[in-house]
Amino acid sequence: MVWAIMPLCASMGVSCSSSESDYVPKPKGFPRLDLPAQVYQPMKEDHPYSFEYSKSAVILPDTFSDAEPHWIFIAYPSLKASIQLTYKPVQNNPQRLGGFINDAYKLAGRHQIKATGIREQVVKTKSGQRAVMFDLEGDVPSYVQFFTTDTTTNYLRGALYFSVADKQDSLQPAIDYLRKDIVHLLNTLKWKKKS
Repeated sequence: MVWAIMPLCASMGVSCSSSESDYVPKPKGFPRLDLPAQVYQPMKEDHPYSFEYSKSAVILPDTFSDAEPHWIFIAYPSLKASIQLTYKPVQNNPQRLGGFINDAYKLAGRHQIKATGIREQVVKTKSGQRAVMFDLEGDVPSYVQFFTTDTTTNYLRGALYFSVADKQDSLQPAIDYLRKDIVHLLNTLKWKKKS
């Protein structure tokens, strides 16, 4: 009987030792994003501002009920993302401008409930203008927000949104890609003179 168990143990030992392979769990996977080349084109739509935007994007009017004239979306259909731009005339009124700037800080601050961090950065554009950018971390509705103004006539605020509910770490390549487009927008932004 001992001899009958020995072959069984030997075969179990072989099978036990063969199951101890070099198995390594696979890392968590994320959807692959094929990011298009960053090639830009001039904006043709008639607004008090102009800039260059990605050839992978389309400009759409903002159709929300509270949208004002010259509010638009720069939509990226392949990335399921858009940059919403809201324009306000300053009317040479420092109090009015102060209200717009306070609103920009409040809108970025609303994300503090879900944000794990908010970084504010002042960006000096190639034309010498300044813009304030907010980079938000965590699972928030908007990962990048910004505003810029000439202080007397024009104010422009933008926010990056995705129409997918992915986590920030899976969206990070697209966020970085679109942040470069935002910086390019700010570097090519021109205010149109009223005629």
